[in-house]
Amino acid sequence: MNRRKKIKQLLKAHAKKASAKLAPASKDKYISKADRLKLEAEPTQDQPFQDL
Repeated sequence: MNRRKKIKQLLKAHAKKASAKLAPASKDKYISKADRLKLEAEPTQDQPFQDL
């Protein structure tokens, strides 16, 4: 591989990584199992009472 091709390949890879960072995330942020259990255990104020 010649020098020019190598440099071009590196620049292309860097540009691809930079554009991927700017793109919106395709999936939700990871929440650990312990954190999910904590969120379930906490009573939420948005939901109305189910007992009434």
